[in-house]
Order: sequence, then structure tokens, then C-alpha cells
Amino acid sequence: MLNWAKKTLADVAGTEEPIYGPSAIRSVAEDAKTTPYTELTRNDLKWDAMTSTCVESQVFYFMSDNGYVNFTQVIYSNVAGIRTTCQFNCKTMYPDGSKPHLWSTTPLHHHEFSKDKTSFYATDCAVELSEDGNSYTIKSMNDPQCIVNLKLTKTAPGFMAGKDGKTLFGTDLKHPWGSMRHAFWPRATTEGTIMTKDGPIDFKGRGFFVHALQGMKPHHAAARWNFVNFQGPTYSAVMMEFTTPPSYGATVVGVGGLAKEGEIITAGAITSAKHLKTKQDTENDWPEPTEVRFTWSGKTKDGKPAEASYEGTLGDRMDRIDVMAEVPGFVKKIVAGAAGTKPYIYQFAPNGGIDLKMKIGDEEIVERGVLFSEATFISAIE
Repeated sequence: MLNWAKKTLADVAGTEEPIYGPSAIRSVAEDAKTTPYTELTRNDLKWDAMTSTCVESQVFYFMSDNGYVNFTQVIYSNVAGIRTTCQFNCKTMYPDGSKPHLWSTTPLHHHEFSKDKTSFYATDCAVELSEDGNSYTIKSMNDPQCIVNLKLTKTAPGFMAGKDGKTLFGTDLKHPWGSMRHAFWPRATTEGTIMTKDGPIDFKGRGFFVHALQGMKPHHAAARWNFVNFQGPTYSAVMMEFTTPPSYGATVVGVGGLAKEGEIITAGAITSAKHLKTKQDTENDWPEPTEVRFTWSGKTKDGKPAEASYEGTLGDRMDRIDVMAEVPGFVKKIVAGAAGTKPYIYQFAPNGGIDLKMKIGDEEIVERGVLFSEATFISAIE
């Protein structure tokens, strides 16, 4: 009875959940034991646009040939079925430190979806999936300092781990009360511009796309995140890993894949992110990573082992985001009641890139490419 009361309060107010333990989560890794991954169809790219508490986003990453790194994002958020809000975020980073980052976040008004729910529209904003399902165009005129006109075209199949990409939460997993899902385009070409007050920035280069759905309060689903996006001339390696709060046993769920032009080499629940060295952030006490080991270990379609790894320094952090200071008011409302919740995101893009080591069958490959990674801390897991 006490757990039920705590759960009800947690759902409404965002407070900490009771301890259910690891039996109240079914990781997508379970599903991936029999179906490592599923290639995406157009149907898999539909917006869920849930009418209960959720945060759903489409995020497009651009690594331009001229050295800029950008992510552009649409977020759809629903608070307890009472209020739905949408936000457009755009961040352009200069890994060489030559200029301050360009950050733009604007609330979106009058949002709607295409009939098949694969495209998103709002006043002065459109994120459209092409008819053939191979490219997205992203356009926004909501911020005169950051006018977005970009296109991302996949060059390898999209995928999700397991059969549907979903991790489920709940004491009765036949009727879960929450979920987490990620769908990826691991490798893409990019084009277009972002118009800034200093003129246009050309984003011809390589890219990556992820559609994420957190079908519950985000800080109830995850206490920590690791995100990795490596794009090289021939290969791409991507990873999304989260650790649940103690309420779900501090369970680690990681998904990702390796791809090259035209094919997925391996994908599924095959990833691991370890922070080998950290330094204490004096402002918030989080252990900021300085040295990491990222690994992918799976099998190709014809059963050959396929592995990739990066072990080394992340260099100076590119940015640290105090989420509560940056996010729009509606997200603050979701998180406000949660004791001990202090979300910070650490972003890294080592200047000059990194070397990814791979072994596919008997072939050993080392490829230099651009790395963009994030370490997010939301709440304690001990």
C-alpha cells in the first residue's frame, strides 16, 4: 500500500519512486538475445505523441567537413496528460575553441503531425521525412540568430535493438507503466546551412539521427546516460547507454551499432561505456569523465565477430550544461519535485578527432574520425 501511494505521488509530483528492484525492468537486451536488432521501416519513425507523461525527441547530429559540430532537436513533452509542449533546440560547437558555442532554444507553437505521423510541423518549423523514407529536412525560422535549413540523408540502414527497441518498466511487465525506446540512423550525409548573425555556416558533411521516446518521467527512467557518436570516412559507431535509478536496481541498458556505407556491420545490446578516470566537479560534485573506454562487441550477419573500441582521453570538455538552468519551464515542472535531482550534461568533441580500433572477422582496422560524446548525471545511483 505504501509503495502504491509513493508511486502515485511520484507520477504526479515527480518525487522519488519506491525501490522495486531489477525485476521491475525488462531491458531491451533480453529481446536482443534472440533478435539482436531490427532494421527500421518508415512505420518505425512515427511520432508516438503520447497523451500521458513522456518526453519524445528527434535529434539530428551534424559533423561538418569544415570542423563544426551541431545537434538540432525537436522535443515533444507531456506532463501528466495535462499539458503538452514542444521545443526546438539547436547548438553549434567549435571544437577548436575559436568561437563561443551558438545555442538556441525556442518554444514551438501550434504543433501538428503529418497524416502518417512521420513529419512534425509547428509555426515557422518543419521536420519532414521524405517520401522515400531516406532523408529528413529540418527547417526553423523561430530564432532570427539561428535560421536552420538542413538535410540529413541516411547512407546505411536504420536500426533499433531487439524487435521494437523498447525497455519496459513496471511491476507487471505485461502492463508496463513506462518505457524507453531508441531508433537510429547510424550513418548519413548532411547538407544545408544555419544562418547566424555572422553569416551562414555550411553543414556539408556526415551525420547521425536518433528518435528517442521516454514514456515516463525522464528522471524515473534514468539516473545516468552515456552517448557516443563516432563518424569516420568509412565507419560509424554509435551508442546510447543509461543506468536506472536504484528504484529499478541501478540497471544498465546499452544499445548501439557499427555501420559503414550501405550496411549495418553489427548492432543491438552490444555496447559498454566506462569512465576510467574522473575529476570531481566542484560546482555540483559529479565525477566528470576525463578518460574513457567505449566498446562495441557483436556479430555480423554471417556470424563473424565484430568489435570496436576507443580507450583514451576525452580532452577538455567542450561544454557543461546545467539542465535545470537551460531547459524550458515545462521540463522543470516534471523534475521539480525530485529530491536529489541535479541534471548536468558534459559534452566532449576532442579536437583533431580520435582513432577507433575495429576487428571484423580477422580484419583489423584503425580509422580516425570525429567523436562527439556526452556524459549525463541526473541523480545518485548508490
